Amino acid sequence: MNKGARILVVDDEREIRRCLELSLEERGFTVIAAESGERALDLLQQRPADVAIIDLLLPGMDGLELTQKIRIRSTIPIIFLSAIGDDKIKVEALEYGADDYVTKPFSTEEVIARIRSVLRRVVGSKDINPVLTFSDLEIDFERRALRLSGEPIKLTPMEYELLKYMVQNAGRVLTRRMLLSAVWGPGHEDDTQSLRVLVRQLRKKIEKTPAKPRFILTDLGVGYRFNAEAT
Repeated sequence: MNKGARILVVDDEREIRRCLELSLEERGFTVIAAESGERALDLLQQRPADVAIIDLLLPGMDGLELTQKIRIRSTIPIIFLSAIGDDKIKVEALEYGADDYVTKPFSTEEVIARIRSVLRRVVGSKDINPVLTFSDLEIDFERRALRLSGEPIKLTPMEYELLKYMVQNAGRVLTRRMLLSAVWGPGHEDDTQSLRVLVRQLRKKIEKTPAKPRFILTDLGVGYRFNAEAT
């Protein structure tokens, strides 16, 4: 699935660009690299990429501004690289349109895993099959029906909407504000307590061990993600 996928790497540190380029090309990816946001936009205009990996602290146009400009013209997955571990920065990056983030220093294996995850999500979003299976969890979107290990599960309308939105964005980190806006609608972005309660209720129904969830994972200080690779 990833063979030949075109990856744009944007980082002002030559060593990082070279390291990612070598590692990704060994895995069968095609890599284009840019040292600035301006150069990245030029490359994207010449030919689209399948995934963009963007350093947050770029000279001139920073990673957030670059993401905004990319989002005007494209919905390609964006993974942020950041030496800043501040949760507020991570949340801001995700709400600017990033799909995921990796904190520096990082392992190339982690970056590759994140790339494959967002590529799977893009491919999966094109699948019109209304029935999806994740390990022992089966979701029939057409009938709004769920089964866990063959046993039917009843969800409230809000639980269903939360699960549906997370599955549609499987593998992507979703901030609390993004989830609240998607499920409750505009004006509810600060009602984090309601979200925590809903997530807890949903975990009790779809997780065999709610205290150690397989499907709905927490990104501390940021939000949640749906793990489509659960076993």
